[in-house]
Amino acid sequence: MHRESVRKPWLHLTRDYCWTRTIKHYEQSEYVSKEIRFQPDEYLAMNRSIKSAIIAFFSAALMYGSGCQDDSGNVTTEPAPDTSMPWFQDVATKSGIDFSWESGASGDYNLPEIIGGGVAMIDYDNDGDLDLYFIQGGNVVIAQNDPASNGTWNRLYRNDGDMTFTDVTEGSGAGDRGYGMSVATGDYDNDGDIDLYITNVGRNTLLRNDNGLFTDITETANVGDTGWGTAAAFLDFDIDGDLDLYVANYLRWSPENEITCYASQGGEEYCAPMNYPTPAGDVLYRNEGDGTFENVSIQSGIGSTPRTGLGVAVGDYDQDGHLDIFIANDGMSDLLWRNQGDGTFEDIGLTWGCAMDNDGKEKAGMGVGSRDFDHDGDLDLIVCNLTGESDSMFRNEGRYFIDTTAQAGVKTVTSPHTRFGLGWVDFNNDGWLDLYEATGRVQRSTKSSGSESDPYAEEDVLMKGTSNGRYAQIQPRGGTTDSIVRTSRAAAFGDLDNDGWVDTVVVNKDAPANIYHNILSGESNWIQLRILDEHGRDALGASISAKAGLQQVHVPVQTAYSYFAANDPRIHLGLGQASTIDDVVVTWTDGSRESFPSMAAGQTHTITRGTGQPAKPGS
Repeated sequence: MHRESVRKPWLHLTRDYCWTRTIKHYEQSEYVSKEIRFQPDEYLAMNRSIKSAIIAFFSAALMYGSGCQDDSGNVTTEPAPDTSMPWFQDVATKSGIDFSWESGASGDYNLPEIIGGGVAMIDYDNDGDLDLYFIQGGNVVIAQNDPASNGTWNRLYRNDGDMTFTDVTEGSGAGDRGYGMSVATGDYDNDGDIDLYITNVGRNTLLRNDNGLFTDITETANVGDTGWGTAAAFLDFDIDGDLDLYVANYLRWSPENEITCYASQGGEEYCAPMNYPTPAGDVLYRNEGDGTFENVSIQSGIGSTPRTGLGVAVGDYDQDGHLDIFIANDGMSDLLWRNQGDGTFEDIGLTWGCAMDNDGKEKAGMGVGSRDFDHDGDLDLIVCNLTGESDSMFRNEGRYFIDTTAQAGVKTVTSPHTRFGLGWVDFNNDGWLDLYEATGRVQRSTKSSGSESDPYAEEDVLMKGTSNGRYAQIQPRGGTTDSIVRTSRAAAFGDLDNDGWVDTVVVNKDAPANIYHNILSGESNWIQLRILDEHGRDALGASISAKAGLQQVHVPVQTAYSYFAANDPRIHLGLGQASTIDDVVVTWTDGSRESFPSMAAGQTHTITRGTGQPAKPGS
């Protein structure tokens, strides 16, 4: 259920939404005098001390409002980009991937059947290319009570280096049999191998990777939460050199407490989460450095706010040197956990303006993206939601976020669809982030674009980013060579064939997964960076800044974004016409900074901590 906030107009100039946002943006800026307040039906008594501020305001309004539009997001000041060619080709069959997430749906409408499953891009064998790990479902009743009797299991596919894959699950130890939701990747024991954490409806599983073979060490590591686990992320929140673990939970659910709901057009249907009485608390595990974790949810403050978490992103949003955590919640306000540096967290989502949308609505948050899309040096956010609710694109202004969804042209494109997996990625290497969203309904619709066999199915959405900050939808829908209509959930993003163009893997409910090979080519350059700490581990939470031509870039090392996915840990940068990146500075998770020499485009470079020079202040 959504809650409306009461909002007063700031200035009686016009009812136009863009003016309201422009004035609000200016009032919240650091340049306006604290004595100035814009109120309806009142005049401003100006003296000489504020005349300059008012003049500056209208100058800012012209710049800030020049690209504005109404809530529909229909106005643009630049010619539309070319959006009439496909960007991807589905090569799943040719690549050897044969996987469908099996919901086990049999007419009982158990809610987990409409939520999963997940996928990870992981170089489990350290051979330099991305392998694929798929999270499986099965029968939720059997899996929760006796996972060993569940007739399905997760699948591990080895990348053979030529965009083909071999199923190596048997004998790998990776075939967890829980009713799977999501997966997180990270080298928690600093041995150079990437480990797996799997969330299930029931006991979660930690698989330790030892030279490509996996061992279930959940019990000894003390990370076997038995709730309904959803999104998860490895991060070093206490800056002690090893990866801790955040696990979101959805509801306190069991088959025995399932309830019955009905569709508006008649017939039984999956229930919305707000029909259930008990949202669940998330869990934070601190890595003790000896192979075990301690549950610090209560003392850290994380466990104090039960929610319906589905999406997670990690980043230093306030740039204080400590990793913060953003959680997208389904039908409840989102959370921005600010890391206070002493082992505790404070939710600042409401005060920073990213807990709800611009109208004060709590949305059905699912997939999350976290990138610096406006190239101003801090991390922005985007959250995708239910049909009838557009994405929420939050631009980071340093001390708060501004909802720029309509201004970016994203509102109209996304509202008609239910979106889950999300990639804020530069697919065409022009230097501007594009937007891919995997779609699929959670309730049947009379307007469904799906077949009779799957009334929840939809085509995915692909939008091209442009230099003016606006997005344009690619046709055909989803940017694929063939029309593909499925109930999609997780989406993972990375360069599967090491050609410098980001590919996409989409997991579908009761339908084959898609392996979308990026088929774009052209004059745009690219570069990829693998950032390693002193242990040779992907330095999750570190970030790089660099200059690409005339453009400044700021990119975090992250795998946990999208929905129920673990993504390529390498940093991918589209460079446009730039042939190098220069002024490269890495900020490590402990706040120390190193500078590195210029790097050439068209290559994957490895940057290891300790091999650069101390960065100069202000660089």
